[in-house]
Amino acid sequence: VQLAESGGGSVQPGESLRLTCVGSGIVFDFDTMGWYRQAPGKQRELVASMTKSGISNYADFVKGRFTISRDGPKNTVYLQMNSLQPDDTAVYYCSALPVPGWSPYWGQGTQVTVSS
Repeated sequence: VQLAESGGGSVQPGESLRLTCVGSGIVFDFDTMGWYRQAPGKQRELVASMTKSGISNYADFVKGRFTISRDGPKNTVYLQMNSLQPDDTAVYYCSALPVPGWSPYWGQGTQVTVSS
């Protein structure tokens, strides 16, 4: 199983980015796909996740600014990030859980930098 992330980059405060993660090497839909982030010197934290039935979960610090979506048959998850702020600077990791109770798979991470 592989997770390939794309869409990171450097933007100014208030701008937007869209992250994409494509999963491969699995013959069924992942139960849950999501995004985590890790800033320098901090622990990895959940940003948003979505189950294959469409139930989403967001961290409080991104509610109203970020939107997660999925294309189930393609095992693809997106993260639309609007109104980015310097505190959003981090490496963003895609996570995919094949079946509840299993260990999740992780992508290699994509850097998001927000600065003026």
